Parts: sequence; structure tokens; C-alpha cells
Amino acid sequence: MDTPMDLRFTPAQEAFRREARAWLEANAPEPRSLPSLDTAEGFEAHRSWERAMFDERWSVVSWPEEFGGRGAGILEWLVFEEEYWRVQAPLRVSQNGVFLLAPTMFEFGTEQQQRRFLPAMASGAEIWCQGWSEPDAGSDLAGIRSRAVRSADDRGWLLTGQKTWASRGAFAEWCFGLFRTDPEAERYRGLTYFLIEMNAPGVVVRPIPQLDGETGFAEIFFDDVFVPDDQVLGGVGQGWNVAMATAGSERGLSLRSPARYCEAASRLVALYRQRRAKDPVGAGRSADAVAQAWMDAEVYRLATLWTATRVLDGGSVGPEASANKIHWSETDLAIHRAALELLGPEAELHGGDADASWLDGYLFALAGLIYAGTNEIQRNVVAERMLGLPRG
Repeated sequence: MDTPMDLRFTPAQEAFRREARAWLEANAPEPRSLPSLDTAEGFEAHRSWERAMFDERWSVVSWPEEFGGRGAGILEWLVFEEEYWRVQAPLRVSQNGVFLLAPTMFEFGTEQQQRRFLPAMASGAEIWCQGWSEPDAGSDLAGIRSRAVRSADDRGWLLTGQKTWASRGAFAEWCFGLFRTDPEAERYRGLTYFLIEMNAPGVVVRPIPQLDGETGFAEIFFDDVFVPDDQVLGGVGQGWNVAMATAGSERGLSLRSPARYCEAASRLVALYRQRRAKDPVGAGRSADAVAQAWMDAEVYRLATLWTATRVLDGGSVGPEASANKIHWSETDLAIHRAALELLGPEAELHGGDADASWLDGYLFALAGLIYAGTNEIQRNVVAERMLGLPRG
């Protein structure tokens, strides 16, 4: 008979939870009290929050102590995320750095790169944006055309091209991006992963206003931007492998912890109970959608614990990250869609007692099917690499 899985956290992990809960309850800003991080004012307010967490070693709990962390394990990080989302603490303005680039830098970075970049990343002193997508190469990352050639003094590279939809690009200090260093190589070869200072000569940033006027994205132009050799991550021509490690973090464990969706699902259930008290018949029409959304969030939590356990045993995430990304993005959308159905026309109200977070969350959830690689592309990965199906 199979041994049942023990889903209980250890006494030490529960003690860690109590410490994290106490600190967050005493220090986290009130929910949605900071200005939007897609504005200059909000960006700096969120940066200050990152610094406050860093000063008490809460910003990157799973990192080694020498880089500002607590040396905690992946399960402790999941515990911290549960407490973080429970108090509805601010979105992480540093997420591109601490959740995407940092795992890649731990794997591929030199000791010098780690010491130079990781502490400033953890403290929020340097915020990173992602320079991957291009006007003609979004989900087809291997189709990028931006290029890099050796500088005349042979000390580095000159970057030319354009990146678009760079999250945090309007205000970030650094960018990590892929450029083609060998135009004659096959699509997935000849790419190199660069770390680029945004105020370097030749970098031009053009913010992209959203419908609400906020600049959550930017397009970035590179005109013979010099990048020294020590700002190549993972080796020349190895960019695809390095980028896939970052993508694995984006789709897998790092970027979207299950706590984000479990908390939203709990709020959805509370909303359902509230609406049912006022309109039992109307709320009843959404009962199945609410229950399914809650179950999907719980499935994601359990699947993440299984994945974390496998990683702790020496395994890796692999192509399962694509299935993971499909699930969390569609769960996010389902949670918010069910909330809008419960609210009806009231979902569009702002101000007063109205909770506009459901509508805002729904609009953002729509983007989840696209960023981190469109779900159509991820389904191809699942079909080919997990199920062994032939290419269409």
C-alpha cells in the first residue's frame, strides 16, 4: 500500500510562519494603500517597501544570508508567501529580479556577478526589467533580431535593436535580455544573455501608456550600446539555455506562488457568502463557478508542494513548468470571472464602499494567458515534451 503524503509543516516551519506573520502584520502597508507601481510615485513607494523587507531579511528569505536572505528552504518560502498574500501586502516591484533573474544568476552567474547584483536586487536599490519580446518576436523567442557585435577594443559588445512590452521598463535601472551574437547560427543558437544598464549611452526608453494612462511597460531601443564582457550571463552563445532557465522560473515555482490564488479564492468564497445573503437565487447561479475556482486554486497549491518536494529530492521542474503556467493563469482568470458574475453591474463601480480590485484583477488576469509565453505555445510544449506527441 502506498504511504500517505504528510502535508503538515514541521514545528520549525510553523515557528517560521509565526515570525513572518507577526512581522508582516506589524509592518505591511494596508491593502492597496500604495499608489500603483506603474506610476513614478508608486514605483518608489514600492521600492521603499522592498527596502523595509530587506532590512529585516524578509525580501528574499530563501537566499543565502550573504546576499540578504535567511538561508531558508523552498518550503519556508512557500510559507512566507502564504503569510504575505494573507495580509494582502503590496505587489513586488522587484519581482523580475528576485523571482526570475536571481534563480538564473545563482545557476549561471559568476561569483563576481552574484556579489555585484544580488544584494542590490534584494534591497530594491536596482530594479530589473526583461528585454526579450520584440515587435516581430513575442512568444517566438528564437526569432529575435536584436544583435550584438564585438566592440573595436574587444572588451565587450555593441547592442543594437528594439525590445518591447518590457514590464517595469519605464523606471527600471537594469535590463536582462537576449541578443543574437551569431547571425549565421541556427535559430536557437548564437544567442547571448546580457545584463544591461538602462542609463548606458545609446539606450532610449519610451514608456507605453496603458488604457488608464499608467506606464506599466516600455519599449527600449538600443543604438550601439556598449556592454562589457563581465555583463554576459552564462557565456557567449549560451543565451537560449540561460533564457530557458529564466522561463522555467517564470512559468514554474518562482513567479506565481499558489498563495496568490488561494488567497484570491478565499476572498471569492467570502464574496459568494456575502452575495448569497442578499440574493440567494442570483448567487446560486455562480455557485459551481466559485466551487470550481476554489478547487483549482487548491489543486495548484498541492501540485506546487509536490513539485517543491521533488526539487528538494534533487529533481527539476522541466517542461512541467508549461503545464503549471497554463493552470495558474487560467485559474486566476476563473477566480476573477466568477467574482464579476457575482457582482454583476456593481463590478464596474469605483470609490466609496465598492471593491474595484475584482475588476482590476480580472483585467490583469486576461494578460496572464499571454505573458510568460502564451498558453497556446505552452500547450505545444506540453504536447511535444510531456506527452510525446508529434509536431503539428
